[in-house]
Amino acid sequence: MPIDELVATVAVTIPDFPEPGVLFRDLTPVFADPVAFRRVVDALTEPADVDPRAAALSGTNGGPGFDVVAGIEARGFLLGAAVALDAGTGVVPVRKAGKLPREVVSASYDLEYGAATLELHTDSIEPGQRVLVVDDVLATGGTLQAAIALVEQLGGIVTSVAVVVELLGLGGRERIAPHPVHALWRT
Repeated sequence: MPIDELVATVAVTIPDFPEPGVLFRDLTPVFADPVAFRRVVDALTEPADVDPRAAALSGTNGGPGFDVVAGIEARGFLLGAAVALDAGTGVVPVRKAGKLPREVVSASYDLEYGAATLELHTDSIEPGQRVLVVDDVLATGGTLQAAIALVEQLGGIVTSVAVVVELLGLGGRERIAPHPVHALWRT
């Protein structure tokens, strides 16, 4: 079964969550299914393995197209850690404000239904380090735009963005352009 069909079949859509008018795509059943989760991790890792932009930016031709994975709180932690393990790299957490104990950089952004701030330890990304940013859903792009800004503020190079679900019609892909986006299920 193609990966988009698999995710669509296993994920659960919850209407009016977290507020009326929002269709929430619950991916926890995908994470709980060992076959589906394995396929999702492989699919999220795959395009970054051969991303020509990553090779051009780094001047390398071998290995994955990234040195580290940035996983965005909270479901991006699960995905980012699995992708990093699969690719043989490290993972750094992009956290909500106030959760990291050392010096941080911060970026605030708007959500479909509110506002938030993300933080990253100042020593978690080295200048020139190639970063794959991983999250569960790309909607309006605010969360990913903030995460990308944090990585770039520290001198990292975002070589690709990988998500399980892209919600079409909300402008997320355009908001984080020109960064390449790999979405497993576009709906």
